[in-house]
Amino acid sequence: MNSKLHTFLTLCQTMNYRMAAEHLHLSQPAVTKQIQALEQTLQTKLFCYDGHVLHKTEACLLLERYAITQQYQFEELQLAIADKKRFNLRIGATKTIGDYVLIDAIKEYLSDPSHELSLMVDNTMHLLQMLDENQLDFAVIEGAFSKTKYDSYLLRMEPFVGICAKNSPLCGQHISVEELLKQTIVVREKGSGTRRIFEERLAAMGYELSDLYREVSISSFVAIKALVAAGIGISFLYNSVVAKENDIGTFTVDGITEPHPFHVVYTQNTSARNYAEQFLKFG
Repeated sequence: MNSKLHTFLTLCQTMNYRMAAEHLHLSQPAVTKQIQALEQTLQTKLFCYDGHVLHKTEACLLLERYAITQQYQFEELQLAIADKKRFNLRIGATKTIGDYVLIDAIKEYLSDPSHELSLMVDNTMHLLQMLDENQLDFAVIEGAFSKTKYDSYLLRMEPFVGICAKNSPLCGQHISVEELLKQTIVVREKGSGTRRIFEERLAAMGYELSDLYREVSISSFVAIKALVAAGIGISFLYNSVVAKENDIGTFTVDGITEPHPFHVVYTQNTSARNYAEQFLKFG
C-alpha cells in the first residue's frame, strides 16, 4: 500500500501527529511532510485545527473511505499474486451474536482443517473501528452504523422477546404495558444492545426504565437467565439467547417485542462480502 496513504490512515485513527509518528516509528516532521504532500497532490486540505483539536475535513473523510478500501484490497492482491486463498477469517460480532448466533457456523467452518478464524466479541462502536483499521474482514452487529461509510446486508430479523419463569402467569401471554410496569425488570448494563433497544421502545411509548416496579442491572446473560428462571424478575432478550432454555418461558408486549435486524457489515468496495457469505452459509 502507498506509504503516504498508510501514514494518512494512521493519523485518521490517532488524530494526533505525535501519536501517529510514534505508531509509524517516524519523526513528527516526516508525518507532517507526507500529509502535506498528499494535500498538494489532491489540491485540498485534509485536516484542520479548531484551537488545539485536530479535525477531518470533508475531503479527508472521502479519502479515508478510499484508503481503507485500498488497504484491504492490497492484502487481497498480495494473496492473488501468491496464488493463495484466504482461509483465516477475522470476524467481529456483538455479544448476543457472537455468543449464540454464530456458534453453529463456527463449528462447521472449522470442521475443515484448512480453515482458521479469530472471533472478536465487542460493542458495535469498537467493531466498526476495527473494520476501519483493517483488523476484521467483516462484523455481524445489532447496533446502528453508517450505511454510507460501510457496505452491508441484512443477515436476518431476530425476534426480541419477553422472558419469564416457565411457571410464571406471564408465560405464553400477551400483556399490556400497564402490566409490564408492575414487574421487576432484569436488564443488562448501560450501553448494552439489548438494554438500549428495550429503553428506546419503552421511551417511544412514553415510559422510562425507572417506571417499572424494580430494576436489576446484570452484565451476564447467564446470570440474567438464572434470575428469570428463579422467578426473581422478567427480562427482554433476543430469542437466540433463550431458545434452548427449558425453564424459561416467553411473552409479548405491543411495541416492545418486535424483531430487530442483524446486519453483516464490511469495508466498502471489497471482496469481504464473499467471505461473509461463505462463512455464514454454514449457520
